[in-house]
Amino acid sequence: MRGCRGCGTGTLVRVLDLGKMPAADDFPAIDAIPDAAETGHPLGMDLCRTCGLAQLAEDDTVTAEPRAVEPQALRDQAADAVSRVTAAGWLRGRTVREFGSPHGGSWLPLLGAQGFVETATGAADVVLDCFGIMHEPDQRAAFARRAAATARGGVLLLQFHSLHTIVAQQQWTALRHGHFAYYSLTALRALLSAAGMSVATAWEFDLYGGTVLVAAVHAPIEPDDTVLRILAAESAVTEPDTLRALQDAADRQARALRAWLERETSSGRSVYAYGAASRAVALLHLAGVHRGLLTAVADASPAKQGRRMPGTDVPIIDPAALVAAQPDRVLLTLPDLLPEVRARLPELDGRWVVEVPGSH
Repeated sequence: MRGCRGCGTGTLVRVLDLGKMPAADDFPAIDAIPDAAETGHPLGMDLCRTCGLAQLAEDDTVTAEPRAVEPQALRDQAADAVSRVTAAGWLRGRTVREFGSPHGGSWLPLLGAQGFVETATGAADVVLDCFGIMHEPDQRAAFARRAAATARGGVLLLQFHSLHTIVAQQQWTALRHGHFAYYSLTALRALLSAAGMSVATAWEFDLYGGTVLVAAVHAPIEPDDTVLRILAAESAVTEPDTLRALQDAADRQARALRAWLERETSSGRSVYAYGAASRAVALLHLAGVHRGLLTAVADASPAKQGRRMPGTDVPIIDPAALVAAQPDRVLLTLPDLLPEVRARLPELDGRWVVEVPGSH
């Protein structure tokens, strides 16, 4: 038994249980046959009744995710974020430090272009964390390290996928191994407060359906109107019954995907997918997908090509092979990729499927 990853003392309530799943970040060799060991990792979400942090219940997997190719949508959003933060006057000082994400990507070049100098140790005027802190099993310690890295008078810029978005848009696939925390702004403020920091302001972005970037400082400060508005909008998201709606969404979406694939293939249409993303692993496994229903998944990452989707026999191929196959349908596992893949793969125009019928 363990306590809350955030406050360490709160009572944990299970709000989503997907049972035994493959490791979301382990893409096996194509000739390795799925077995009980591969698909036997518990995957569930707990909610702390004290601090409101939604968190990965347990994780017995070993991180082994091949490096992905950073999507254009993520690069565009980073540039937009730095532009907005600069315009608001929050990029002050000369030094910057970044706590990176295992998924890759960095804001350091963007700040370097504004004259900031990276420091790997000690306190910095600007500290960055874009989707990195969720990968830390000990959340209290992780926030304490970022607070210590932020100079007095400096700012911590921390971006996260909003739990409010996850619930409102039924994004239960956000739950996966290696992602230990799912933040409401309410829970995030409590974690920062325990580390001696206060949320001053926030910016919202459409990435992943809804992400939030906060600026936090050491000095006590009253939150601005944007922070207060977000807090009001997400007021119910720290309630167990609100989060339990994700369980129904998981069951419904898995059934809808299976039924759609069966209809398409029985009608003689070939179906492929694009995006060998870790968030697609649980959906494909829960739906019982196999290569008789989904021929292959294309991905731009050379490290994933020639492997297969965890828990299935579905191979991962390069985008050129996808184009050559001329499939009737291409299921896009990451909707944010649509503008990018349509531009890069115009031969597949009109074949993209972003939402499976009956899934919402």
